[in-house]
Amino acid sequence: MADSPGPTVASSDGRPTDFELVQRLAQGDRPAFGELYDRYGTPAYSLARRICVDPELAEDVVQEAFLALWRHPARFDPARGSFGTWLMTLVHHRAVDAVRKENTQRRRTVPLTDDVSPPAEGSDHAALVSVVSAEVRAALHTLPEEQRQVIALAYLGGYTQCEVAKLTGVPLGTVKSRTFAAIRRLRGTLGNLWAGETGETTGVHR
Repeated sequence: MADSPGPTVASSDGRPTDFELVQRLAQGDRPAFGELYDRYGTPAYSLARRICVDPELAEDVVQEAFLALWRHPARFDPARGSFGTWLMTLVHHRAVDAVRKENTQRRRTVPLTDDVSPPAEGSDHAALVSVVSAEVRAALHTLPEEQRQVIALAYLGGYTQCEVAKLTGVPLGTVKSRTFAAIRRLRGTLGNLWAGETGETTGVHR
């Protein structure tokens, strides 16, 4: 279970809302930046670590995300959702980009030889997982934005539905309904895709 996300509204002790802190940050208020980091630094790192695996790479991703916030706080638009959702989406995108860059660099540094070794045990399974993962990522992009957010936070970020509700600022019932709708749509998309590849019927009804 991921660490509980920070508050999105003022608490009973009168602490400022995320939006108020972002407004202060836009005016160069360093303490406001520090408070936002205290609220979201841990869940941001948890998300980055799950995607990057490498702890140092995850730390770099979080630093880059908060640096982007420091430089361009006005990019957060409260009309499009909560600050927590915006920041976690930023971390997610940067983490995925970092992993892709890392994999590309590794491929470039592998020496090319004429000696072709037999595939290692389990390599066929790894290749299959890679193909399936690519198809799943492609299917995710077919979802509406609000459904893609809850799926990304729950299944990529490791948050519970209650935590997703707090992070996005939407009711728990809405999170559950969006998750159900997203999973149903993904099943249909992936089922049709795999059926098209194999020529078989999946029995999935949309």
